[in-house]
Amino acid sequence: MGKWIKRVAKVLGVVVLIGGGGVAVFAYTQTSAYDASMSKVYDVPPLALVRSTDPAVIARGEHLSRSFAACSTQACHGADLGGGKVTEMGPIGTLAPPNITNILPAYSDGELARLIRHGIKKDGRSVCFMPVDEISWLPDSDLVAIVSYLRTMPPVDRANAGTTTMKTLGKALDRKGDIPADIARRIDHTHIETWSGAPAPTVEYGKLLARGCTGCHGAKLSGGRIAGTPKKIPAVANITPDATGLAGYTYDDFNKEIQTATKKNGQPMDPFMPVEALRGMNDIEKHALFAYLQSVPPVPYGNR
Repeated sequence: MGKWIKRVAKVLGVVVLIGGGGVAVFAYTQTSAYDASMSKVYDVPPLALVRSTDPAVIARGEHLSRSFAACSTQACHGADLGGGKVTEMGPIGTLAPPNITNILPAYSDGELARLIRHGIKKDGRSVCFMPVDEISWLPDSDLVAIVSYLRTMPPVDRANAGTTTMKTLGKALDRKGDIPADIARRIDHTHIETWSGAPAPTVEYGKLLARGCTGCHGAKLSGGRIAGTPKKIPAVANITPDATGLAGYTYDDFNKEIQTATKKNGQPMDPFMPVEALRGMNDIEKHALFAYLQSVPPVPYGNR
């Protein structure tokens, strides 16, 4: 009996070693692939766009920056662009939007426009965690508006509260497609479709706006826990017209939730929800977004 137990223990030990070795190899492979991709220099030239001093253009840029483009929200670079909220994401890493008022002077207008549409920094490498793929559809006129507004912002003398870093699990989840950290890799730089019409309260325009929802709510918009996130990062709600989501919602219900940060059932929204950016949207944008969310197939909660 004792020999049998020892034999089983040896077999289990070998299995554990093999399993541990497999995990180590997988982690090394994924981490190496992520690091190599983030070091890649993309052959994408700066865009041929130049800032405007037209007050109307600058006002449009401010609106975009404070709404769905979200540059000037606390969840991103902050109202003064001097750095936003630091989010510790456990074994995934740390998200720390920097003070970009110290970075902007080094960029040409074309380089800034390229960053917004392609996710490529001045040095030609990918930006990390900036949700470029959610707004790359913006037309040239909106890129000019954002760049023009950013150029009006004064420098902020404030040190960054932290540094965005990706740990091994975060790098593996990025490579698997569960979280978007390596941004430029996700974009087809040879063919980016942009919006060619005027903003309208339509399903078509809402579909573009809803790209900003997919990073958290998932490609199917049905929510659930984001892979690998710690428990302090909440599971995400279902925003499809399913019974577990927005079934039975009216536009007024939807808008009230945004304005009050309170769900229809009376429960407060989690602070993780970017209510500030949603509140910054105008009526056309909110109607378009709601129209699209009501048009998608109802999907049970948690299917992301």
